[in-house]
Amino acid sequence: MIISSKAGYKMWDGPYGEWGSKKYLVSSLDQSLKRMKLDYVDIFYHHRPDPETPLEETMAALSLIVQQGKALYVGISNYQAEDAEKAFKILNNMGTPCLIHQPKYSMFERWVEDGLLNVLEENGVGCIPFSPLAQGLLTDKYLNGIPADSRVATSGVFLNESNLTPQTLSIIAALNEVAKSRNQKLAHMAIAWLLKDERVTSVLIGASKPEQITDSIKALDNIVFSKEELEKINSILSAK
Repeated sequence: MIISSKAGYKMWDGPYGEWGSKKYLVSSLDQSLKRMKLDYVDIFYHHRPDPETPLEETMAALSLIVQQGKALYVGISNYQAEDAEKAFKILNNMGTPCLIHQPKYSMFERWVEDGLLNVLEENGVGCIPFSPLAQGLLTDKYLNGIPADSRVATSGVFLNESNLTPQTLSIIAALNEVAKSRNQKLAHMAIAWLLKDERVTSVLIGASKPEQITDSIKALDNIVFSKEELEKINSILSAK
């Protein structure tokens, strides 16, 4: 079992309740460890760049956390290519190399392909995408309306009915046809599509039920794509 945690968004009110200051990162992890009743985590991530805190301070905090034995390794999340490369150099100079980067990456969100994946490869840093199913859009869940237990119907925080435009639904339906031609569910194909790239270490699967995890693992049954399949997928996605 690999246990990780991350910090960067609001935890409490006040100037040190979010972002990337040393005080925030250290205290945030301390509270996480207390809640989990653990002495350390395997990986601790900084969740997003902080425009108000020098990158050197944020990386020094991550290095300190490793030195204190509260994390074995550190990672970053949502850093663009240029900032990620700077962060890697700072951490390397401190003797605490960055292990992995956690970007938001899916068929519907491909910004990492504009340089970040190359930076990760050049620096020997892993990549573990989150939100591979685009909050559930890259599944067959919404092909016939909005289910009562869906994210759109129950929370609407990260995904709501306005995201389900006719154009998006048309793209999802077309992708679903490609998945069926591969004898896969759309969700399985979306995960496999990420894993086809050797620079992708693993994929984070969000699940509210155990069976969702066992179902998602079926993506591993077919992670090979033909040239024609990739061209078809790119053609469909170009309409987005």
